[in-house]
Amino acid sequence: MLLEKINIAENQTTLMSKIKDYAQFIKLRLASLVVFSAVIGFVIGSRTESTEGLSWSKMLILILGGFLVTCSSNGFNQIIERNLDKLMNRTKTRPLPQERMGINESLVLASLMGISGVLLLWLYMNPMSGILSTLALILYTVVYTPLKRITPFAVFVGAFPGAIPPLLGFVASTQGFGEIKIQAWILFIVQFMWQFPHFWAIAWVLDEDYKKAGFRMLPSLGGRDKSSAFQILIYTLFLLPISLMPIVFGMSGIVSAIIISICGIFFSFQAHKLYKECTIEAARKLMFGSFIYLPIVQLAIMIGK
Repeated sequence: MLLEKINIAENQTTLMSKIKDYAQFIKLRLASLVVFSAVIGFVIGSRTESTEGLSWSKMLILILGGFLVTCSSNGFNQIIERNLDKLMNRTKTRPLPQERMGINESLVLASLMGISGVLLLWLYMNPMSGILSTLALILYTVVYTPLKRITPFAVFVGAFPGAIPPLLGFVASTQGFGEIKIQAWILFIVQFMWQFPHFWAIAWVLDEDYKKAGFRMLPSLGGRDKSSAFQILIYTLFLLPISLMPIVFGMSGIVSAIIISICGIFFSFQAHKLYKECTIEAARKLMFGSFIYLPIVQLAIMIGK
């Protein structure tokens, strides 16, 4: 009896460890944020494009399909960078560097998630949704990931797949083959521009760790200098009028404009403080500010009309 209890406890521990490894492999929290953006786009698209209103069944398919594609992208990223992840403090405990997951297991898992996610979006939403998800997957894994060690331009390249989720969500709400309308492009542009202060703030905080793996993420060759801080500030300032584009095009109203303006001013204040101080602490505050900024702005656009 005691031996059986010990075996059951060991099996439960092994199962929980495997679940934690898979959660790390797919970057669960990041995948959830990406899917959130896609859902926002879908709700906005359903409000403007669908005569039948919001389809909960389609939203569930979008959530599942988008989640699988995002997890696949994150998985392939870790497969490609597994040896580099061993060099950085924040990634060295991931399952691949620690050899808690094998390459074959990882490849099979990432491939199955990617294929099933794309098929779900292609067959049950519309073909354009499948095309966009495939494009995001390829750009992130094949182009962005290897560029990170070559040039800071990688952040610009990575901003394209990173901005596709709300665009895809809107397209998923359209009929037939799927159509990319001006409202979808506006959601794309807002998230595209947001990624520069977001990623550069992260890169500032983790600059020393990134250098161990040879990643060049900050916009200036000098790294944590005034030039990098100035570029972060400029992109943050440009983000404010861009975030107000949904109001200009009638996607939201005055309440959204007020919320977005307040968020933009506060976000710009954090970027200015980084420019003034050039400290890791200021960059960390900007980083956390970016995590708050995007969902609030997207929710304001969604519910503001």
